[in-house]
Amino acid sequence: MGKVFIFDAAKCNGCRNCQLACKDEHVDNEWLPYAKPQPDTGQFWTSMEEIIRGQVPKVKVSYVMHRCQHCDNAPCMKAAPDAVYKREDGLVIIDPVKAEGKRELVDACPYGAIFWNEELSIPQKCTGCAHLVDEGELPHCVDVCPHEALRFGDEEDFADEIAKAEAIAPERAASDEPRMYYLNLPKRFIGGIIVDLEADEVIIGAKITLENLDSGEIKVTESDDFGDFWFHQIPAAKFRVYVEANGYLTRVIEADTTNEDKNIGPIDLYINQLG
Repeated sequence: MGKVFIFDAAKCNGCRNCQLACKDEHVDNEWLPYAKPQPDTGQFWTSMEEIIRGQVPKVKVSYVMHRCQHCDNAPCMKAAPDAVYKREDGLVIIDPVKAEGKRELVDACPYGAIFWNEELSIPQKCTGCAHLVDEGELPHCVDVCPHEALRFGDEEDFADEIAKAEAIAPERAASDEPRMYYLNLPKRFIGGIIVDLEADEVIIGAKITLENLDSGEIKVTESDDFGDFWFHQIPAAKFRVYVEANGYLTRVIEADTTNEDKNIGPIDLYINQLG
C-alpha cells in the first residue's frame, strides 16, 4: 500500500527542526539517483508556515507544513512523464538527470513544492529522503521531529489517523490523491472573558452557548477561573453567543468568523434585579 506522511498541527510547536534537517541532509550532498545538491538559499523542500490568529489578548499561533504531497496522481508526473516517476513505496521522484532543463515542472505543481536550481538547470523537490528509506531509515525531517508532529511509515499502520485526516488542498484531493495527510489543521476560534464590571470581578462558571447560524450546530462551554472561555476548531461562519450565569441577565452577542478568528473581548453581565 505504500508509505505516507502524517502531519499533526496540534503537536507542532514551530521549532523548524524539519526545515533545518532537510537543509542538513541535502545542501552540498548528492544522493543519486534521487537528488543532486540543494542550494544553500532559495529552496525549502520542507517549510513551516506560521499562522497568527485572533486579536490581543486572545491570540494563538499555529504551524502548517508545506512540502511535496507525493501524490498518487501527481500533476508533475503528467507534465513530464519521462522525468518524474513514482516508486513502488509511493515516493514521487524527479529524476535529476532526465529533468534537466524542464523548468515547466515548477509551474506544474499546484502546491508550490518544486523549485528551480539555476546553477544546475534542474527542478528539485522533496524526495522523501528516498536514499535513507532505501536503508530502512526514516526521512531526516521525521527523525528529528521532537514531538512526533511529523511521522512516516506504511499506510496500513496509520489507518486510524488517515480516516480522520484531511488534505492541505481539499479541492484537489480527489484528483491528485496526495500521500501527505494532515491532522488538526487550524480552523477558527471564538474567545472572550465574562465580567461583572460593577463588582470589578470576572465571572467563573458562566455557561456560554455557541449557535452556528449557518448549520444550527450547538456547542457549550463554561468560563474558567479567569473568566475566560474558548471555542476551538470551529468553522468559518456566523454565530450567536448566549451567556448565562446565576443571578445575572442573559446576554446574546453576534460573532462572525467568516474572515478571521474572533476575540469578543469582555462580556459584561448585569445582575438580575427581578430575580
